[in-house]
Amino acid sequence: MNKAELINKLAGDAGLTKTQANAALDSFIGAVTKTLKGGSKVTLVGFGTFSVSKRAARNGRNPQTGAVIKIKAKKVAKFKAGKALSGKL
Repeated sequence: MNKAELINKLAGDAGLTKTQANAALDSFIGAVTKTLKGGSKVTLVGFGTFSVSKRAARNGRNPQTGAVIKIKAKKVAKFKAGKALSGKL
């Protein structure tokens, strides 16, 4: 499912226009992003938890040449499904 399909589903289920559903989804994404940037978690009981994880710097290889390259440390977003969501899959 892509963003447009999700907006159509939200609009149909909640009785909203597509514009309103798009605004709600953009607001949700913005709120999660801002919270993760601040270093906090977002927990939705029954759905899952969004969090930030740190990846350490490491050495990798260029697949074309085999040369060793340095990969910088960075922060990445993580999602862990909640018990209720996992049980429905």
